[in-house]
Amino acid sequence: MGVLDTSPVSLGTTSRDALLATTRLARAADELGYTRFWVAEHHSMPAVASTSPGVLIAHLAAATRRIRVGSGGVMLPNHPTLVVAEQFAMLEALHPGRIDLGIGRAPGADPATAAALRRTVEGLGAQDFPAELLDVLALLGQTPGGRAPSMRARRLLATPHQSSTPQAWLLGSSLFSAQLAGELGLPYSYAHHFSTGHTGEAVAAYRSAFRPSAALAAPYVMVSSSVIIADTAAEAFHLAGPSRVMALSLRTARPLGPIVSPDEAARILAELDPDAARDFFARMPGTQIATTAERAAAELDALVRRSGADELLLTSTAFDVATRVHTLEALAELWPGLGAESLDGGGLS
Repeated sequence: MGVLDTSPVSLGTTSRDALLATTRLARAADELGYTRFWVAEHHSMPAVASTSPGVLIAHLAAATRRIRVGSGGVMLPNHPTLVVAEQFAMLEALHPGRIDLGIGRAPGADPATAAALRRTVEGLGAQDFPAELLDVLALLGQTPGGRAPSMRARRLLATPHQSSTPQAWLLGSSLFSAQLAGELGLPYSYAHHFSTGHTGEAVAAYRSAFRPSAALAAPYVMVSSSVIIADTAAEAFHLAGPSRVMALSLRTARPLGPIVSPDEAARILAELDPDAARDFFARMPGTQIATTAERAAAELDALVRRSGADELLLTSTAFDVATRVHTLEALAELWPGLGAESLDGGGLS
């Protein structure tokens, strides 16, 4: 079981506060025995401070002791492939055996910001993603699925030269990413917390398309889930209010600002049309487990059984870091063997 954090920025706080809170959460996950700690890439979002995974990973790996630290993920179309490969080659050289390179193809930004990142509107399509993914892996000395990288990648090598290589993951929330991960023989992380309603379908597509590779002998699936735990279900539901407001803002025309307090979230949600609000949240299956520790553990166990996941990735959008830390602490007391297994023991070389 691992943790995904976006460094949420709460109303009345700064990006520095958010990044320090992420550091506190990473240290807690490290001490509690979680397997990995991933950070996201989002741009031009007042509610998110995590814009540069490579920079933040370097800080978090230095601030922790044994937990794997990685990207959930690097949005590859935003970056030159050699830059990504060299960043993660350096991270692996500094923290050997502890770095994960999770790669996605979404922009993580609005179209104007994506165009600024990519320096051309012609680069906004994702059609080149499979070839660019192969190039990044080739630059790190990996050749998944037996596919050949481009001639340019074959002439280059990411430096510094590393004696080990980051664990590469493909991230996604679609059948396209699931099938590509399977064809390349990569471990696959599905964004169940996006609530697309296609988790089972994507995992099945990945397993069906899977071909053994030098990195992975058998399919390996991680599924993410949004979790908030409190002493009572009512309290957890209240603490999860800010995440519901954020989800509403992301999927409607509402402006997306910093994370509001649970009390302010309750006020905002109370002003919605009851029927429309009920329909909206009913279309978001599994997006939020907000309950007691015992019930959360049962719901996560059910998710593992439904999806066949080998690993879970927990994320929490909450107003304060204390809620996120408490969630990890409460679950660690109940989840059997937390931290005892790792991906290295599950088939990755």
